[in-house]
Amino acid sequence: MNYLAHIYFSDSCRQVAVGNFIGDFVKGRRYKAYPSGIRKGILLHRQIDHFTDNHPAFKETVELLRPSFGRYSGIMADMYYDYLLASDFDRYGNGRSLDQFARNFYWSVLLYYWWLPKKVKGFIFHFIKTNRLKKYGTLAGLQQSLEIMSVHKSSAINPTLGIEFLAANESQLRNHFDQFMMEALQKFPLRR
Repeated sequence: MNYLAHIYFSDSCRQVAVGNFIGDFVKGRRYKAYPSGIRKGILLHRQIDHFTDNHPAFKETVELLRPSFGRYSGIMADMYYDYLLASDFDRYGNGRSLDQFARNFYWSVLLYYWWLPKKVKGFIFHFIKTNRLKKYGTLAGLQQSLEIMSVHKSSAINPTLGIEFLAANESQLRNHFDQFMMEALQKFPLRR
């Protein structure tokens, strides 16, 4: 799962959301240096990743992607799952719009800016300014995110192919995602 889904499962707690957001950037036992709420979010991030990587629907998604994306299939699946969550946020948002959800998170990350790892501090203002979380809900916004990844993570990520594949397979991907979300919401229930 990518940024939006991790934040979504943080259950409206600002520190937990920040910890969940930075989870990939805090390695090993370094999480112990953070305040308790952020620590909780970092550990939740790890639990969500473990659950996701071992879930049958997510594994099916990765296998569907493998012929087109090879070793980047997991990354693409994460990005597609954020798109599928964002584009259907009315269903999953518990009465909140994606815009409200995103703005609330941006305030959270600014409130706890001091605790962000250096790498996150390097992109967070661009992330907020371009409203990345909301843009995940459109094909054009997802393509922009993939373009950013192709420049900053790996040039092997092909944004055009990513969008073409999604457009051709969205129904099947959404079926996998809905199955995954049904079980994820049981495993990580929201109290909103």
